[in-house]
Amino acid sequence: MKFTIITASFNSEKTIEKTINSILSQTYSNFEYLIIDGFSSDKTIEIIKTKEVEFKLRNIPFKWISEKDEGIYEAWNKGLKLATGEWVSFIGSDDYYLDNAVELYNNLIDNTNKTYDWIYSNVEFVTNDNSSRILNSVWEWKNFRRNINITPAHVGSFHNKKYFKKHGVFDTSYKIAGDYELLLRAGSELKTIKIDEITAVMHANGISNNMIKKVFKETFRAKRETGKVGYSLCSLDYLISFVKYGFKSIKKI
Repeated sequence: MKFTIITASFNSEKTIEKTINSILSQTYSNFEYLIIDGFSSDKTIEIIKTKEVEFKLRNIPFKWISEKDEGIYEAWNKGLKLATGEWVSFIGSDDYYLDNAVELYNNLIDNTNKTYDWIYSNVEFVTNDNSSRILNSVWEWKNFRRNINITPAHVGSFHNKKYFKKHGVFDTSYKIAGDYELLLRAGSELKTIKIDEITAVMHANGISNNMIKKVFKETFRAKRETGKVGYSLCSLDYLISFVKYGFKSIKKI
């Protein structure tokens, strides 16, 4: 099995069907799909069950579990334990792939002689007011370790499974910035390559001001502890992020 795609879900009845349908619509099908649900109380599980036959018809291995967890990173770690693919991606239950996404990743892997840790692409980001913009940053260590906002989107990117064996799985003490912290572990030695095309659509999920503060705090911690950025620079980045966020909020009024 070449690819494993993992979705963590919780009470996602309004969005998860579109996510699942985007997996079923892939033009390349040598992958498995895992849904790790956090014991949803809405119709999420009913929707998941209705899709089982479609995966069988397409001969795509499909597994799901539903049990309580402590957040998205514990769910992703559960998915990693079940994953049999050489490459692993994590797509949210309110995000979706374009039809040729996995094919683009497969073609890149098949046509390169180098071994990479992380392969990423451009992503369309849809805001809460339905406006959108393209996230098309290029990974550079000097930017990545300082500013999470100008680094490539994690959605839809594929991780070499060997990376987890070398650097470990997600740190569940993080609730928002754990994917960022994971990639910081390799430092400047992280081997990346980009597909300069849009492969996924990512939706803003109504992040509140309190959640924004948590993002900033967790990013500060990840940069300080894992990225080895000095305390003064972390503090400066923290302040700049707050100012920029406040300025954007004022512009929307």
